Amino acid sequence: MSAKRRVFLSATGAVVALAATAAAAVAGPEAKPDGPSGSGKPGKPAAASELRVMTLNLWHGGAKVDDGLAKQIAVIKKHRPDVVGLQETSGHSAKEIAEELGWDHWQSDADLGIISRFPFTSEVETSQAAAGVRIRIDEATGQEVELWTAHLGYDPYGPYDACFDGMAVEDIFQREAQSGRTPQAEAIAKDLAPKIAAADETPVLLVGDFNTPSHLDWTEATKDSHCGYGQVDWPVTKIFEKAGLKDSFREANPDPAAVPGNTWSPVYPKHEGSTGADEPQDRIDFIDYAGDKLAVKDSVSFVEGDPKPVPDQAGNAWPTDHAAVLTTFTVG
Repeated sequence: MSAKRRVFLSATGAVVALAATAAAAVAGPEAKPDGPSGSGKPGKPAAASELRVMTLNLWHGGAKVDDGLAKQIAVIKKHRPDVVGLQETSGHSAKEIAEELGWDHWQSDADLGIISRFPFTSEVETSQAAAGVRIRIDEATGQEVELWTAHLGYDPYGPYDACFDGMAVEDIFQREAQSGRTPQAEAIAKDLAPKIAAADETPVLLVGDFNTPSHLDWTEATKDSHCGYGQVDWPVTKIFEKAGLKDSFREANPDPAAVPGNTWSPVYPKHEGSTGADEPQDRIDFIDYAGDKLAVKDSVSFVEGDPKPVPDQAGNAWPTDHAAVLTTFTVG
């Protein structure tokens, strides 16, 4: 509907429609650099008593801001994730970031990417709008995790149907299926089912830009922030919950009224950026997990600085139109 919409080709050759979707965010904590002189480059991976997991939509691979790659790398170095699920890599960003950091990586032809300071131990698997790999996070014990990154379809977009068109919930849900998100989530849940069943041995992480709010966020207590709608059981997040995945951000921040955690959008406070109707602000980027070896220690959504809205975003220190999400897990 606007210049925010774009279409890319997925690694599997299927067309994946991507949205500039997500909400303004909570500032995250600064982490100490882990390499010499703050290089961010890892030495030999140590045993992981904690695991820092990030998801980040890169907004056309960083092309919408000046020096996008350098700014992406600065975010990674500052916040020190161990593993990152990426979306909108434009077929190059995961590779470029990982090469700068000396990390393992997987780069799709267009959209998805995964980078890790720990070694990959399997070939990449794919599902609808998602891909994943095994990562060994502890060389001493051989402990591994499965990290999957996903970018679900964008159009129609539920918050627009609600806030701009005032649709009934049942009509919104029909359009959720039309967008591709609902069948994509069902396919991902089906493909991950055997892995989730074994997650107490090998934990499973599903991260990414789901292009939908959460049923945990649209509640009676938050209706004033969501155009007067009360409880809305958004299908994608309900599908993943039913599959046995838990929302790490909402585990750490259980009150959506107190801590919305919005990830769309730091640069779209208005529908056209700096003009137009108020843009619906929502948490549409997630770090979900399964497995009792992981426990949520903390989870934040964050941006750097005070990004200027579109069309004046080129000089922003923050390289994307989404907030990042970072969850720290204890591993036991």
